[in-house]
Amino acid sequence: MTQEPKSRSARPSGLLLAGGFAIAVGAAAWGILSRQNADAALARVTDEAALPAVATVTAQAGPAEQEIILPGTVQAAYDTSVHARTSGYVKRWCFDIGDRVKAGDLLAEIDSPEVDQQLAQARAQLVQMQASLEQARSNMELARVTNGRTVQLVGQGWTSRQQGDQDRLRYEASVAAVDVARANLEAQQAQVKRLEQLTGFERVVAPFDGVVTGRQVDVGNLINAGSVTGLELFHVADMRKLRIYVQVPQSYAASIKPGLDVKLRFPEYPGRDFPAKLVRNASAIEPRARTLLVELEADNAKGELLPGGYTEVHFKLSSDARGIQVSANALLFRAEGVQVATASADGHVVLHDVTMGRDFGAAVEILTGIEPGDSVLLNPPTSIATGAQVRLKQNDKKPSPDARS
Repeated sequence: MTQEPKSRSARPSGLLLAGGFAIAVGAAAWGILSRQNADAALARVTDEAALPAVATVTAQAGPAEQEIILPGTVQAAYDTSVHARTSGYVKRWCFDIGDRVKAGDLLAEIDSPEVDQQLAQARAQLVQMQASLEQARSNMELARVTNGRTVQLVGQGWTSRQQGDQDRLRYEASVAAVDVARANLEAQQAQVKRLEQLTGFERVVAPFDGVVTGRQVDVGNLINAGSVTGLELFHVADMRKLRIYVQVPQSYAASIKPGLDVKLRFPEYPGRDFPAKLVRNASAIEPRARTLLVELEADNAKGELLPGGYTEVHFKLSSDARGIQVSANALLFRAEGVQVATASADGHVVLHDVTMGRDFGAAVEILTGIEPGDSVLLNPPTSIATGAQVRLKQNDKKPSPDARS
């Protein structure tokens, strides 16, 4: 009876000891598991940090229509320098810069007394030549009559054959003299006509309807004939229509055809488009610049546009064969050729041999090697290879769909 209370008091102490031991074991296990998780997370972070981090961009199909912008040189439909055809002094001028003229309007008058004197002398000589021709004809007629009579007398025996030969030869000489006089007269007539034309050139006239864009002479200036040594008197331009010349890169030459409608933009008219039409091209690539020269034509009936300036020419070209557009910094230039690296969703890299098309500056066209939707690596490491693992970064950058040059 006295030992039973002791056994009951010993049981709570054993349970407490067992519970404390279990708690200690659980705490130790939790600590070990926490350290293992931390070590695994650290190893995972370390492995991820060891992988190169790269940004990607989604390859986009090229636009169905592309706009290219090229510089153009504006010229008037007709633009010419007016030079003197005869030498002399400027007597007067009638139009200044900015004045509108009609074809045949008198621009200036040249005083050329030497040519006037030569014309007067040539006309006097022409009168002499005409008189000489009449004299030769009279001599020929006399020789003809004399020869006819001599022939009869020789036949009748009243004169010698010697006299007959002399009269016959005299007549033939008179015929030749008439031919010479006629030729001299024609030559003198040509000389008079030439000098009359030279005196006509004393009147400098407008070659066509247009605007005087330059005047280089004043009253009293000595003028030499011709365009080599002579001074340019006036510059006249017909600006009712404009010609625009553009050098188109060879990569677009196949799409540039006559009849194509284009738009022009001028710095003096910001935000305003002027229509133009492609009328012809050179049909040959310029070997040094690798460009095709094309000519556009624009209506300028209102006179708003000025020749000699610069314009932006906007071409809209349809893309028959649409390539893939990627950023230019996605290209890898290696001994094997140009390559592009793509990455799968888990970061595995694949290198592709590609065929390049047109270069748009920030973006390039890829004809073969990748497909639309591929994740293309931007600025890939130069040592990257197929099968390498990379860490992908989010990047919303897309190549510009509006390819402009």
